[in-house]
Amino acid sequence: MNSLHLIISGRVQGVYFRAYTQKQAVKLGVFGFVRNTAEGCVEVVACAKQAQLDKFVDYCHKGPLMAKVKQVLVTEYTPSKPFTAFEIH
Repeated sequence: MNSLHLIISGRVQGVYFRAYTQKQAVKLGVFGFVRNTAEGCVEVVACAKQAQLDKFVDYCHKGPLMAKVKQVLVTEYTPSKPFTAFEIH
């Protein structure tokens, strides 16, 4: 299982980005979390097989209809504990 850390910027808060991200993660079998940051971005930690993560990251570049994603920064991530679900924080 691979893990990624994403920082998504643009118009991503107040447009249901977290709820849509969770829905897509559950659909793809991705574990981790999504949360808003104080800087106006959305932060995501995603853990899954690489093929699932590739599809998930593609989704994060689009987001829900009202979102305007400007940038998605993706880095590898090492979780301190395994995730068993995808949660909104």
